Amino acid sequence: MTKSRSPIKDKPLRLPGQSVAEEREKLIEDAVGEPILLAMLMLALAALEWWRQYAGTKPSPILFSVAALLTVLYAAYRIIRALPRLRNLGLALEGEKAVGQYLEGLRQGGFHVFHDVIGDGFNVDHVLVGPAGVFTVETKTWSKPMTGSPQIQFDGETIKMGDLSPERDPIIQAKAQANWLRSLLQESTGRRFDVRPVVVFPGWFVKGPSGGYKDVWVLEPKALPSFLDHEPSRLELEDVKLASFHLSRLIRSGEKTR
Repeated sequence: MTKSRSPIKDKPLRLPGQSVAEEREKLIEDAVGEPILLAMLMLALAALEWWRQYAGTKPSPILFSVAALLTVLYAAYRIIRALPRLRNLGLALEGEKAVGQYLEGLRQGGFHVFHDVIGDGFNVDHVLVGPAGVFTVETKTWSKPMTGSPQIQFDGETIKMGDLSPERDPIIQAKAQANWLRSLLQESTGRRFDVRPVVVFPGWFVKGPSGGYKDVWVLEPKALPSFLDHEPSRLELEDVKLASFHLSRLIRSGEKTR
């Protein structure tokens, strides 16, 4: 048989929410798939022993039934324990896909859009490179209460949902991502690109600081195009192409080593 190879030279860029999807699939495999297979095996062995008793051979159905029951209980425990994390990952995946599809419309305004940029032990949900500059976009898909009109409050430094503060500060996370991307682009291109962090909350009303935004934007995704439109042009077309080319090359290089 004649040897052949793929005609695709470079791996495709990543999709919105791909890291979340991969983590969710692994969790389903580890916490749901394996316990179910183990439980089915034990049930099959127990059924075999009951059949042996019915057929007149020397069975041990009680022993296998106890083992099957214990295995089923273990599988149920693993699955129930994984359900909250699965729900959270499903919600996060839905949010990242929705925001990613929405951001794709910014290409008409001259932006290059990248999704799920992988760092060392973390990922940046989305990156925008365009005339207004370079932006990292962190998506936070938080569940809303069934009643009332809750809102996200941002005072310029901290985020609150009503009177509650998140366990992990999205502002610190967003700034760290922007700093990482700034260093990455500078190392790759030899040029310093200012990178602005953005945190978006799909489906929430976001109340911003009274004095206006400074270092970080905290927005509902639909407000992002308006904010970008009011930004001055910071990058020439060649700069946009340079940053986008190096970023896409870094993403593809990272995919080869994964």
